Amino acid sequence: MGLGYIGLPTAIIAADNGIEVYGVDINPDVVAKTNAKELHFVEPGLQQMLAKVVEAGTLRASVTPVACDAYFVVVPTPFKGNHEPDISYVEAATRTIIPLLKADDLFVIESTSPVGTTEKMADIIFGERPELKGKLHIAYCPERVLPGNVIYELVHNDRVIGGMTEAATDRAIEFYAHFVKGNFHRTNSRTAEMCKLTENSSRDVQIAFANELSIICEKAGINVWHLIELANKHPRVNILQPGCGVGGHCIAVDPYFITAAYPQEAQIIAKAREINNYKAKWCAERVKNAMLKFEIDNKRKPKVAMMGLAFKPNIDDLRESPAKRIVTDVMQGMTNADIMVVEPNIKEHKVFKLTDFQTAYDKADIVVLLTAHDEFKTLPWSDNKVILDFCGVFRK
Repeated sequence: MGLGYIGLPTAIIAADNGIEVYGVDINPDVVAKTNAKELHFVEPGLQQMLAKVVEAGTLRASVTPVACDAYFVVVPTPFKGNHEPDISYVEAATRTIIPLLKADDLFVIESTSPVGTTEKMADIIFGERPELKGKLHIAYCPERVLPGNVIYELVHNDRVIGGMTEAATDRAIEFYAHFVKGNFHRTNSRTAEMCKLTENSSRDVQIAFANELSIICEKAGINVWHLIELANKHPRVNILQPGCGVGGHCIAVDPYFITAAYPQEAQIIAKAREINNYKAKWCAERVKNAMLKFEIDNKRKPKVAMMGLAFKPNIDDLRESPAKRIVTDVMQGMTNADIMVVEPNIKEHKVFKLTDFQTAYDKADIVVLLTAHDEFKTLPWSDNKVILDFCGVFRK
């Protein structure tokens, strides 16, 4: 249930290992593209695997589910305007398959979820199908993959398996063992749910330290990239690299699932979210100030290249992207400015007119590096341009 950035790769890899898979998505375009062997997002190597399993007939996509032996919910879990988790997609997917369930089936939630979500879905299932109580295997199993390296990590990463019963944990491990070569770590569903939130909250806190350090270093006149390189020579120090904020559907979202449930206790986690959100605003203000200074010094408006929209290098994923927020902020704050937007991993965008990265760099008076795509690393440093390097392409 769900053929997005995690659901579709999981379906493809399972199908490639001989499992008959039905991929379900409410978006008919996604279903049509999948059945036509066309990947609807960028992920290295996955297009070829998709074509192979569709051709073999081990993967079929539909907008409605069919009766199976195992069901996996891999749908989005966004947050509402007040950063409250929204599990409505998980619930909708669960309710859709309730009429199809039978004794001894496996039901697994992979969607990032607040603690207790698996138990809530079990209550919904048994509320409508009380005859199945004690006869279903229900578990929570979070994914932990890196976009751009999904095929390898889905197979080789360890998996945390949180069954609501020991038998459910056994059954889930039995399924994942068809294609997962990493180790399996057994626990209960609540701990598995919190484990996923903890992993991404930990990353968020570590990134917040690097981002806060970059703001301090800018004020102190210190090259933050060089500083971190030196500090990391310490045998017990491993500072991450700063950027223009934090994006993606995991690190930028999951901490709120903890802070919403435990607002008094989650102090550091909440502050990290605040710092990483502020970093994007700080970057936007730096760009606008540079544009105003250029106009004053040169008596004309600058040509500005905003380089990157994706939330991390070399992918097309714009979800929760701080780069996209910065571009929007600058364009709204500097009307009538000559701004070129660059994102080499997508062909078009419904809001931004895209420019080729080399063309934008050549024409620009001000170059704003927001995402460290490999293409940008081929560009030469130019002392004749104002270069704002927020992601360490030049490390200056």
